[in-house]
Amino acid sequence: MRRKRILASALAMGLAFAGIGINASSASASAKTTLTIWHNLGDTQNATAVKALTNAYAKLNPNVTFNLVSQPADNYFALLQAAAVSKKGPDLALMWTGLFALQYKSYLANLKGIVPAAALAREGSLNWSSPNFDVANGPYVMPFDRQFYIGFYNKAALKKAGVAAVPSTWNELYAACSKLKSAGYTPIVYGNGGQSLGALYYPWYDASYIAIGQASVSGLRDLYSGKNQWNSAANIDSYTKYAALKSKGCTNADVLTKTNNLDDFLAGKAAMIIDGTWDTKKFTDKMGTNVAAFVPPFSDKPIKGVVEFAGQGLSLTNYSKNQKAAAGFLEFMTTKDAAKIVDGAGLISNVIGSTTSNSVNQQMLNFAAKGGYARYPMLDNVLQGDIVDAGNKILPSILGGKTSVASGLKQMAQVWAKLLPAKRGNSYK
Repeated sequence: MRRKRILASALAMGLAFAGIGINASSASASAKTTLTIWHNLGDTQNATAVKALTNAYAKLNPNVTFNLVSQPADNYFALLQAAAVSKKGPDLALMWTGLFALQYKSYLANLKGIVPAAALAREGSLNWSSPNFDVANGPYVMPFDRQFYIGFYNKAALKKAGVAAVPSTWNELYAACSKLKSAGYTPIVYGNGGQSLGALYYPWYDASYIAIGQASVSGLRDLYSGKNQWNSAANIDSYTKYAALKSKGCTNADVLTKTNNLDDFLAGKAAMIIDGTWDTKKFTDKMGTNVAAFVPPFSDKPIKGVVEFAGQGLSLTNYSKNQKAAAGFLEFMTTKDAAKIVDGAGLISNVIGSTTSNSVNQQMLNFAAKGGYARYPMLDNVLQGDIVDAGNKILPSILGGKTSVASGLKQMAQVWAKLLPAKRGNSYK
């Protein structure tokens, strides 16, 4: 996620709403109110969308102004927790869905009963931020976009290298890598660009598809409960094939230190990248119809699943002194007009029935809507926080060749074994 500039089209759209009677806001404030929003979006398209949404809402509701505060990505959640102790944090906070939200619910407000039920009904995937992932329990996050962990590829690079079809299995991927490397391309470029969440590349895009290659949607719970241990034979086999990406020359040599991997893909130096919808517009703006999406083929057999998920949104802090005004803005986020703003920023709105004008985003939606792919959540959003934190370090080290597969997955299993018993059961907590 990069780029802070506001798309002119999104801004113009927001201004155009001034004469439309959305007053989303059965809950909007009548007195002058400043709503503070914290996020860790940097200058990404998501930041553009949030800015455009707040501009449009403020135009409709002149008594409401916004203070957007960009926090560092790598310790964002720690800052939120510290601010909650003193109750001096934001009114609204960027929050990831899944267990990320639930583990911080002690300082978040459950939106059931705060945001009108009709507005909540307009949003998809609210179950993923509700206790035990049951929407009847009420959500803690209002998502603003539908996200994919996905692969992108350069059509011209594959054609030049003689790769006739996008690979759909490990062996097809290795074969494609050999051809791409011979043609002068980095087959798959890794680095901590894009959604920069730390010093290393973020491994959960890949890990999600490794898990999809092994399990049904409900089977992901087995990694949470321990029925599928991290150092199981199946995981050792899968991650051995994953580690082979680097040893077989499928990746750049500096997977653990590279920071400009997006630039390599945009410049045509790399043929493929594993990323997400927050960078789709960046790719289509630069590459036009030469870029397309593909499901990372991290399986022995073709994968029929895709990570399609309401990955993030805004949460209301339970200590906010401006809950009425904040709830009004959250309600506005569920409207068709808000969905158009999100689309104008190059993202996919999470409002049910909304559309996307970006052809590559539409291609992603078609995987499940028309191609019969099962929709999976982001793996890191449905695993315990300690596991995610450990994986952020261990899994890149496995691909980078610094840690053996057996040793790395044993460490992951040890982290799981040290979790509190309540967090190793069949109920998500």
